[in-house]
Amino acid sequence: MASKPLLRSPRPRTSARRAPRGTGALFALPAFLCLYAALAWLWHPPGWIAAAYAGMSLLTFAAYAWDKAAAQGQRWRTAESTLHLLALAGGWPGALLAQQWLRHKSAKREFRLVFWATVVLNVAGLVLLCSL
Repeated sequence: MASKPLLRSPRPRTSARRAPRGTGALFALPAFLCLYAALAWLWHPPGWIAAAYAGMSLLTFAAYAWDKAAAQGQRWRTAESTLHLLALAGGWPGALLAQQWLRHKSAKREFRLVFWATVVLNVAGLVLLCSL
């Protein structure tokens, strides 16, 4: 009697840990643009506020890109607190885009929690500033 080959149960598939594709960017940026449009209609904030958001977003995106390159090249890194301060200062839209496009700082849960706290604080500060 010939022996049957042993059937192995399939190994569970393990995929490389990938940063989750956040849906936050899909909703946060358009929601922020709608909020800013509403604030502009209600209280007519000065134009420098929009320019500050654009400038800080570019600066923050560049900081994320620099940090990603440093991480890949095993060089000196930008402190997470610096990235959070840039986001809090109005660069969070650029940070959000960098997290999605560069796939940087998008997997670490603690970092993301602090990041979203900076977004909430910044937006609350904007509303308060415009309503005064």
